[in-house]
Amino acid sequence: MATKNTVAVLGPGGTGGLLAALLSRSGHRVICLAQDRTADTLRRTGIAVRSPQFGDFTARVEADTELREPVDACLVAVKHTVLDAALTRVPPAALGDALVVPLLNGVEHPARLRARYRPDRVAPAAIRVESTRVAPGVIEHGSPFTEIDLAGDGVPRARLDALAAGLAAAGTTARVAGDETAALWAKMAFLAPFALLTTRYGLPLGEVRTRHRAELESLVAETTAVSRACGAPADPAQALARYDAFPPGAKSSMQRDAEAGRPLELDAIGGALLRAAERHGVPAPVAARLVSELRAAGH
Repeated sequence: MATKNTVAVLGPGGTGGLLAALLSRSGHRVICLAQDRTADTLRRTGIAVRSPQFGDFTARVEADTELREPVDACLVAVKHTVLDAALTRVPPAALGDALVVPLLNGVEHPARLRARYRPDRVAPAAIRVESTRVAPGVIEHGSPFTEIDLAGDGVPRARLDALAAGLAAAGTTARVAGDETAALWAKMAFLAPFALLTTRYGLPLGEVRTRHRAELESLVAETTAVSRACGAPADPAQALARYDAFPPGAKSSMQRDAEAGRPLELDAIGGALLRAAERHGVPAPVAARLVSELRAAGH
C-alpha cells in the first residue's frame, strides 16, 4: 500500500471512521460501507476528525451500503454485536483478492471470517486507540497514539508488509506481528480488565486503578495466565505499568456503550476470556464474577 490503493471500511465509526479519514487524506481511495443514512451523510460531508495527534481535518470518502467491486483491503471495524449483519454488506464474490482485516475486540472472530472469506486473506489486526463517533461522519480521537499490529497466519507476508506501510504512511504506528495468537491475546490481556472493571464500576481508568487496585491486579494475573496458556507471552507487571501510564480519564469502549445504552461486547471479551480459561484449566474467579455481575445488571 505504498502505492495508492482502494480500501473498503466496513463500519465507519470511531475506529473505522478515523482510519478511513487518515487513509483518504494520504491519497488512497476509500469506500465506507454503512447504513443508508450514514452512507448519504458521508457522501455529502466526508469525515471530520478532531484529534490531538493528527489535528482537525475533513477527508472526502465514497460511501455505499454494499461492496460492489474488488478492493485491495477491507477493514472490518464494526462491533461484535452486529458483525453477522454487517458482513452481508461484503459479499465474498465482490472482494476479489482483497485482504480482510478485522479490527474487532476479542479473539474468536477470525474463525468466523475464515469460514466466510478466503482463509489466506483474513488478516486479523489489534488496534490500540481511543476514538469515538459523536455523529455520522464526525470522529473525536482522544488518545495520543494509534497503534496497529497486523497478523494473519497463512496470509502472504508481502501483503501484510504493504498494508502496514500504507497505514504507517497515513500516520498510524503500524507493524506486522509474526504470531497471530500473540497479537490478539496481547490486546485481549490488556483490554479485558480495562473493559470489565470500568464498565462494572462506571469509572474511568484512573479511578479504577486506585480505588479497585487489588481487583485490577487479580484480574490482570488471571488474564495473563490465560494468555500464556493460549500460547501468547504476557507479563502482568508490564500490563499494570501500561494501565498506570494511561490517561486517568480514559474509558473503555464497553463502558461508553453501557453509558449510551448500546449492547455490550461482553461475550466477545469476558465470555471469550472465560471460555479460553475453561479450555486450558486456568482459574479465573474475578473475571467470572465480573461477567456474571454485568450480565445480572442487564448487559
